[in-house]
Amino acid sequence: MSESGTEAERPTNHREREILDELRLAGGSARIPFLAERLRVSEETIRRNLRALEQQGLVVKVHGGVHLKDSAGEQPLHFRMGENADAKRAIAARVAGLIADGDSLFLDIGSTTAFIAVALQKHRDLFVVTNSVAVAHLLGGRNGNRVFLAGGELRAHDVGAFGAEALAFVRRFHVRYAILSTTAVNARAGFMLADLEEADLSREAGNRADLRIVVADSAKFGRSAPIIPAEPARYDMLVTDRLPPADIVEMLETNGVRLVVA
Repeated sequence: MSESGTEAERPTNHREREILDELRLAGGSARIPFLAERLRVSEETIRRNLRALEQQGLVVKVHGGVHLKDSAGEQPLHFRMGENADAKRAIAARVAGLIADGDSLFLDIGSTTAFIAVALQKHRDLFVVTNSVAVAHLLGGRNGNRVFLAGGELRAHDVGAFGAEALAFVRRFHVRYAILSTTAVNARAGFMLADLEEADLSREAGNRADLRIVVADSAKFGRSAPIIPAEPARYDMLVTDRLPPADIVEMLETNGVRLVVA
């Protein structure tokens, strides 16, 4: 799609405002071709303006798309899988190294836990409890694994099961590891999530595990979210890709949370 001279002359800040408006109307995230079509400009024009918006800290670019950095809800799983993918792969490899053949574990619906499921595909005889269709697909029917998938309504953006049925299901198990995602790692509040149902399920899974492992890439450091699933002292380990800032390290040490840097 070519760009007319009139479009090229429009102020960049005006185009940036238009992109932000379209992202809000789309629920916080969109593909680049969609934005180009909506604004009737070339995809290269969209990419150029997105680079400026990202430098201002207003958006986060992922493979083929973009989302608002501070949008209230979680972004679709396919967007989050493309965000900080190298860091999440490193975290996944480190967590997979902690788990032995035959171990039992809970994996939630986060993008990092999806990478962990991929990293566990060569393990054998795992006992896996999850509310994630993606995790069940990756580990079910492989190498003698037993996979237990929670029922209930599936959310559209991450194909995860939540609600009363999923909570009741998780309460029936006791596992060695609960591997849990987080939206934010905060020096004052600890580990935080954006969704109440996700927080309820995370807390239940943690209560039914011997070891509770939070997995979070360094982009989560210093962020905030509205819900605290449990006090930070309830967790045993944080696996991340970089050494956190000093105030977060102090929070972890005060609460007895072991820090593992992949």
